[in-house]
Amino acid sequence: MDNSPELQRFIEQEKQKAMVSEMVGKLTNVCWDKCITGTPGSKFSSSETACLTNCAQRFLDMSMIIAKRFESMQ
Repeated sequence: MDNSPELQRFIEQEKQKAMVSEMVGKLTNVCWDKCITGTPGSKFSSSETACLTNCAQRFLDMSMIIAKRFESMQ
């Protein structure tokens, strides 16, 4: 098996892409379920927009805290 630095870098980049994609999917599901209570129209109401913004910010803050804890464990 080829363990070249380029291959290792590629694998690490793909892992990071997968993690970001998974995080966006979770964020979308969690915040959508929490904030969108009615049938969505052509645009979000001001309360839905505020809720989505706050939810996304809290989710990202928690993700950063978790990522830093994992880094410190390695």
